[in-house]
Amino acid sequence: MKYETNTTPIKSLEAFAKHADYSLLETLQPDPQATGDGRDHDPRQVFSGHYVLVTPTPISYPVYVSHSRTFFKELGLSDELATSEPFMRMFSGDVSNLPEPLRPHGWATGYALSIYGTELYEQCPFGTGNGYGDGRAVSIFEGVLNGKRWEMQLKGGGRTPYCRGADGRAVLRSSVREFLAQEHMHALGVPTTRSLTLYTSTTETVKRPWFREGSHSRDPEVMIDEPVAITTRVASSFLRVGQLELFGRRARKGEHPKAMEELEAMVRYIITREYSEEIDTALPLAQQVVQLAHAFGKRLSTLVANWIRVGYCQGNFNSDNCAVGGFTLDYGPFGFINAFDPYYQPWTGGGRHFSFLNQPKAAEQNFKMFCLALRPLLENDQSALAKLEETERAFPAVMHSQMLQMWAVKLGLQTFDAELFNELMRLMIETSVDYTIFFRELSDIPDDIAPLTKSFYANVDNEALLDRWRAWFKQWRSAIDAENTKLRAKLSAQMKQSNPKYTLREWILVPAYKASQGGDYSLIEELMEVMSDPYAEQSEAVEDKYYRKKPADLFDIAGVSHVSCSS
Repeated sequence: MKYETNTTPIKSLEAFAKHADYSLLETLQPDPQATGDGRDHDPRQVFSGHYVLVTPTPISYPVYVSHSRTFFKELGLSDELATSEPFMRMFSGDVSNLPEPLRPHGWATGYALSIYGTELYEQCPFGTGNGYGDGRAVSIFEGVLNGKRWEMQLKGGGRTPYCRGADGRAVLRSSVREFLAQEHMHALGVPTTRSLTLYTSTTETVKRPWFREGSHSRDPEVMIDEPVAITTRVASSFLRVGQLELFGRRARKGEHPKAMEELEAMVRYIITREYSEEIDTALPLAQQVVQLAHAFGKRLSTLVANWIRVGYCQGNFNSDNCAVGGFTLDYGPFGFINAFDPYYQPWTGGGRHFSFLNQPKAAEQNFKMFCLALRPLLENDQSALAKLEETERAFPAVMHSQMLQMWAVKLGLQTFDAELFNELMRLMIETSVDYTIFFRELSDIPDDIAPLTKSFYANVDNEALLDRWRAWFKQWRSAIDAENTKLRAKLSAQMKQSNPKYTLREWILVPAYKASQGGDYSLIEELMEVMSDPYAEQSEAVEDKYYRKKPADLFDIAGVSHVSCSS
């Protein structure tokens, strides 16, 4: 669908309001048991409907921390809008006096929980699965800006019916992480939600479990007071695989008379909202459903291959953390890898199933649940059902192909070389190689392995191991045919577009969010600038500070090498 672009920068909330267009609220069905006025903040079961109207809870005495100037420009917003009082009030949770057609309430959505392909109900406080959903994420705007449709959601916007007894708040620490990570991932070329603004409270705090300074514990040890914050994340939509799953389960089990109708409405809306350029909505629904599965599988496999390309681990890749639009969603226990480890997992509550090189397998499980949710719509069309099943069976091969292509590009190869790759993986593990630095140094196509040793954390004096590195390097140089100087320069430039120089590792993030708790936001701005240009050769000062291996004394330190889900 084509939309017009803004002709002049938007400088006021009144001008911003003119771009509102609430297609989700106007197309899908509200929870029939909701209050209707948005005052719906206590945990309860939601049995039907696609969304619940919820008024966000404003944070007390909000102050400006940062905004994404890059994204503001993309949206056609003036930078001065971020610090204007009416805009700050709205995006710190106060929607009580907004200019029309902005609405005096937001909305939250329910979703199902499945972990690695297993449907779960018992984590729901009611044991039914009807209590899962956006527990502290409240969408407050949908509209068209600069030719694209966007949804804006407050992370930490207060309690909803899905809060399961929690306070609905996000803390400044986790908000800084998400705010910076989303814009960094966009700059890396990885499909993602985006960051609009970040505000914190000068007075309001909440208690969260965390680690003692310098601790090696895997579990939080103390309760600490942390300032609350609201970051506004933005996406084409926040429709999740888990959300589709919820309606698929209800239709499959006949949980209420309109269950199948709600599933069909959700699928039609997903197609219109996220896949309108790929799927012809004039086709019979069964054909659209099969095309949807195919299109989502392609996006999902590309996404996960990109994660691994840049060294990103989602940490908790449940289906409810998987966007149906095929982009990165929900930066909770994420991390960027330092020393290469196929089983790198930044989250203490996670496991190997969500670790770094197991992410393609996790994607397979999420795709399986996506297809399972679609099946009720095809039960009367065996031909379409067979095509859906075929698409599901083909996904592992699609994912594998994306991975091989990604590794070939990272290595500068025309085609994937299994022998070369497998030996590299063994060497990277045995030598404890910094993932980002190694591939960036390799992208210079050096004459020997000396530059590569900048990435080695260990075993630099092991002559037998170094001999293996030399043999591998010789084989790699032969494979890329790097003797032609002109072609070599071109290949190096191409490799550097796949292998970033800077990634947002946790040990880099920690000083920024610690300083922010004392009111110093300068490191946030510095990181936003550096990490928004991650493939570039930046200044010598930036290189000295951020293009280096993780300091030895920070390995295995809680809150730096691993994080809890506390936010």
